[in-house]
Amino acid sequence: MTLRLFDTATRDVRDFVPLTPGEVGIYLCGATVQAAPHIGHMRSAVAFDVLVRWLRRGGSRVTLIRNVTDIDDKILVKSADAGEPWWAWAATYERAFTAAYDALGVLPPTYEPRATGHVPDMVELMERLVERGHAYTTGPGDVWFDVRSWSEYGSLTNQRLEDLNPVPDDVPADAEEAAAKRDPRDFALWKAPKDGEPETASWPTPFGRGRPGWHLECSAMARRYLGDTFDIHGGGLDLRFPHHENEQAQSRAAGYGFAQHWLHSAWVTQGGAKMSKSLGNGLLVREVLATTSPAVLRYALGSVQYRSMLEWTPATVVEAEATWERLAGFVERATERVGDVGDVTEAELPTAFTAAMDDDLNVPAALAVVHEHLRAGNAALADRTTAADAVARHHLVAVRAMLDVLGLDPGDAQWADRGDSRYAAVLDAVVGAELAARAEARAARDFATADAIRDRLAAAGVAVEDSADGARWTLA
Repeated sequence: MTLRLFDTATRDVRDFVPLTPGEVGIYLCGATVQAAPHIGHMRSAVAFDVLVRWLRRGGSRVTLIRNVTDIDDKILVKSADAGEPWWAWAATYERAFTAAYDALGVLPPTYEPRATGHVPDMVELMERLVERGHAYTTGPGDVWFDVRSWSEYGSLTNQRLEDLNPVPDDVPADAEEAAAKRDPRDFALWKAPKDGEPETASWPTPFGRGRPGWHLECSAMARRYLGDTFDIHGGGLDLRFPHHENEQAQSRAAGYGFAQHWLHSAWVTQGGAKMSKSLGNGLLVREVLATTSPAVLRYALGSVQYRSMLEWTPATVVEAEATWERLAGFVERATERVGDVGDVTEAELPTAFTAAMDDDLNVPAALAVVHEHLRAGNAALADRTTAADAVARHHLVAVRAMLDVLGLDPGDAQWADRGDSRYAAVLDAVVGAELAARAEARAARDFATADAIRDRLAAAGVAVEDSADGARWTLA
């Protein structure tokens, strides 16, 4: 089956056919490093990490470019309020994002360009747009894209220009300057410095000194590393407009093919509202990881289909923790039974799993296949015959290989420590107390009480296995 992905531009699921067979170029909008990352940021990172892993699993050579926006209005304002240099502020939070990516097992991009390192590329693109009649100046340092000059403006998000309102960030504070724009909806390619902004936050150009507009940055960096035309542009759902609409307009107006397929991941929501710092409902990654293991957080963020909203509730982590313990517990027990199965990255994947992943990365359907093998594997482990060893090994390899695609193989060194959450510690203490009481009952030959404890644990989803070294438990 051919990989099929939903394309925001065509608004349907269609075959993904790379420009060059066996090679895939992806540009992913990364972080604007103005504050610490919240789990909404990581939802997008995990979703596209699964895409990259799946493409590579299929033999494609993937070039992933994930940018860093390290110059921005909010960065300048927040750093000034804190009395810090803007570039130091940006670097601090760039490191925070990198730490969060690493903690959740997100593979590093092929390259991670910073906006401030690509001003010459931006100036070149801006000059080309002015020469082709798609951009103009209203004063030293202020350059605007003329939306009416590009008849396809609005095509990515299926909107008509006359139905759109000006984006607040593109409305000059000065009334005279605002009146100089050809259309209130024209967006900034380059911005003149504002009073009080540090001189280090602006660069000389043929149009005057200033700093880049947000949209220009990504178009320039995408072209620098992926060429005039590339396969996939991705990002969060909130970036469709105006950011991605404007990127596509300026790049194609410059004569470049730009992205051939657009993918957008849905939000993490609370009470139906998008999670964000501005709304005050952003759960910071560092805060969540203080009480939750990274593997559990990754499972919670990545177990839903990338285009589906993820409603975050108090039960989200609890359910993810229970599922992760079942998966990791099976891998641990099966490995002890049959031995190390070695590298699973090239093991054959179940047909149903492959079909699910090729169907627009349908992770819930793929996980259903994982759980089928998990149940069969647990049944084999319950059978103490030698013949069952081969069956257990088969399902162990299948489970680990499928979870590897999702970045969640419990046998990977990334997830070696499963005991770093308070939830797991509490559960271990509670079950341990029950098993101690059961051991005392067995020692007193009170088998009715011992069996009752075992049945009570089983009803709660805890499987108990007796061995020469004593009883051990896993989540069933």
